[in-house]
Amino acid sequence: MPKIVIKHATVYTMDGEDQPKALDILVEDGKIKALRSHIDCSDAREIDASGYIVLPGLIDAHCHIGIFETAIGALGVDGNEISSPATPELRAIDGINPFDAEFVHSYTHGVTTVATGQGSSNPIAGTFVAMKTYAKTFDEMIVKDPLAMKIAFGENPKTSFGDRKLAPVTRMATAAIIRSWLLKAKEYIGQKEEQAAQGKHHPIDLGLEALAKVIKKEIPLKAHAHRADDILTALRIAKEFNVDITLDHCSEGHLIPDQLGYAKGVIIGPLMGFPHKSEVKHQSAAAAKILHDHNVLFAIMSDLPSTHTIEIVRAAGECVKLGLPMIEGLKAITCNAAKILGLDQKVGSIREGLDADLVVFDLNPIEHLQSKCLMTMIDGTIIHTDPSFIV
Repeated sequence: MPKIVIKHATVYTMDGEDQPKALDILVEDGKIKALRSHIDCSDAREIDASGYIVLPGLIDAHCHIGIFETAIGALGVDGNEISSPATPELRAIDGINPFDAEFVHSYTHGVTTVATGQGSSNPIAGTFVAMKTYAKTFDEMIVKDPLAMKIAFGENPKTSFGDRKLAPVTRMATAAIIRSWLLKAKEYIGQKEEQAAQGKHHPIDLGLEALAKVIKKEIPLKAHAHRADDILTALRIAKEFNVDITLDHCSEGHLIPDQLGYAKGVIIGPLMGFPHKSEVKHQSAAAAKILHDHNVLFAIMSDLPSTHTIEIVRAAGECVKLGLPMIEGLKAITCNAAKILGLDQKVGSIREGLDADLVVFDLNPIEHLQSKCLMTMIDGTIIHTDPSFIV
């Protein structure tokens, strides 16, 4: 893999710096090797980014890319396994089509990392995965698997099983199902440890093995929750079992910002869609400033197929228009997203040692609707260039 130096760029490092800097970036072996005001590397390929903006690759912290496929209808939807309300053993990686056209659409617009997985019909749906939007093989696209255990509250799970006379049909039953499975997982861990101490083998249960990672805090719960009461139920359960949790959608989180501190972070959105159901009627891009003012760590999601992954950029711009500081808008789709997902030691910032996921824009994308992604690099490989950009 050849060395590359991006020269004369206006760089938003998203690494504790709120102002852009004029920097050169040296990329070697898929990583950011150096970041200085001037880098002279005679054996590196030079790319002149004079007058352009360089950002870390953008991150969509919650979507269903690859598991809800493009333009083929029901045959391409693998997000909800409604044969049972609780399917913790399911792995999103087994339902993703890495050749789906949306991956190309994503990286040509600057989105380089996505958190993707199951939908929200099931109280417990299975494990999400974090992946790059491009690599030579599917395995190389994977950043972390499992990433989180998807759970869901509110309207979706309570309306998905009633016609089959299966619980849940109420919010109480949704919470009870989640609690009972977490309790089973806690007991399962104890039984396995007891059996191991006696030199015995405990039978493997795939679902409980997956949930054991939650109990051991190896992965968080990823909670679909819109209404304030559902958000509070999700937090209540996480506290009861002393497990980590992120609050995804969190459409009424801005109504209770002081109560969100237990969560690892909040992932809001989709912010550019139509409020198609009751529980999202208070969803607003204005929530971002409220969360920021209350020191709540938050990111922005596309929730594809609700919107394209790239709509996180326009959503961040809408948040800025409604009072969020511009740099916080950028953080919501870069470093904050990485931190909430537990990926900040790999992606989300431009820092020595991190993956060389870099995007070049002609203008600040959240300030200018007409901005264009001129170049996308993932793991040190240039995978997209606009015809107007000479590399």
